[in-house]
Amino acid sequence: MIAGSATFAAPAILRARNLNEKLNIAIIGAGGRGASNMQSVASENIVACVMSTPTTWVALPKPIPKHAVSPTSAKLYDHAGEFDAVVVSTCEHSHAFATLPALQLGKHVYCEKPLTYNVWEARVIREAAARTKVATQMGTQIHAGDNYRRVVELIQTGAIGSVREVHVWVSRAWGWHASEADAKQSGDIVFSQSRPAEAEPIPPGLNWDLWLGPAPERPFHSVYFPGPKWYRWWDFGNGTMSDLGSHWIDLPFWALGLKVPLVIEAQGPPPHPEIAPASMQVTYQYGPRAAWPALELTWYQGRNKPAIWRDGGIPQWDSGVLFVGDQGMLLCDYSKLLLLPEDKFQGFTPPKAFIPKSLGHHAEWLHACKTGAPTTCNFDYAGWLTEANHLGNVAFRTGERLAWDAVKLAGHKTVPTPNDFCVATIVRVGNCPELHH
Repeated sequence: MIAGSATFAAPAILRARNLNEKLNIAIIGAGGRGASNMQSVASENIVACVMSTPTTWVALPKPIPKHAVSPTSAKLYDHAGEFDAVVVSTCEHSHAFATLPALQLGKHVYCEKPLTYNVWEARVIREAAARTKVATQMGTQIHAGDNYRRVVELIQTGAIGSVREVHVWVSRAWGWHASEADAKQSGDIVFSQSRPAEAEPIPPGLNWDLWLGPAPERPFHSVYFPGPKWYRWWDFGNGTMSDLGSHWIDLPFWALGLKVPLVIEAQGPPPHPEIAPASMQVTYQYGPRAAWPALELTWYQGRNKPAIWRDGGIPQWDSGVLFVGDQGMLLCDYSKLLLLPEDKFQGFTPPKAFIPKSLGHHAEWLHACKTGAPTTCNFDYAGWLTEANHLGNVAFRTGERLAWDAVKLAGHKTVPTPNDFCVATIVRVGNCPELHH
């Protein structure tokens, strides 16, 4: 885990005086998803890198960085004067602990999704970013796609009328399964129903203590590493709900101006103390927003699917978003969209595109670092999206239908008594005081 400073600083003065000058960027996490993120910003100067295993050095852009922080020292922020921006691609449980010191030091930050590990951290990071006013972006790469833009335009111009119902589903079924046969049938990448009792040898070069970071200590085992095996374990991630939810719930969040759910209710298998579920669903109730009426949004993962999908009322795409309006429906995924019923929309003329084409998700952030231009998945937007997704897991793990008080950061049963209020977060241990709660 990174040894971060808790000192606040004014936003850094950019070295890049114009678009032709390059930013100096520090990388935190360069394996798996991190390697892709690093390559996407390799047009700039990669001047420092922190990772838990040296095997990912082979992915570093050439020439070799002039200053690289070894995995054993992890003192990146002791060298804060040498870089302008940070790319965070660690496991979910350490995102906030890598991101907060960068914000406090006035560094621009790109952080892989989900933005944080829990509700409290999402609020801390969102508010810290608002104070520093640096360029931020959560790694919701599909947000830059043209198809998402066309969907938002159709919804916001009233192609299907007022939307009061949304269904979002993904077929990935990674997590707790009732049997190994179920896991294999679901295409899961690893099977485990409990924390392993035995330890395995730590792979050569892996700094297991650094990888664990703020998580409770446990012996190494290959059911956690390498990624993305870790994301099913509550100590390191939040399963598919927070992972793919960052991509798929992003679309209705954007199109319908969502922010704070009022009521959250989940269904699924009995909550496991260690492992997130492979299949489950969550229903969110949102109040009226500007020109939009109250809304019910339901998330489904794994074997759970909307009734209209199961009954054959819509094409049975593996993953999708269905907007239900009072004048029709809009079905979409990452790359395509379909207005339903099709016979009603024959000859329909879509609105003229009004959302500009993206520069590219990473390019948009780099441009913002240099110019002060806005980003579309900045930490204000991403913070609210992340918070809502985590609340789905809070409802699942508590087994309660929760009414959410966003101001107090507390949830209660929908028929509350004075003792029903509970803080919807998990206490963390780490070296960033603001993240203690």
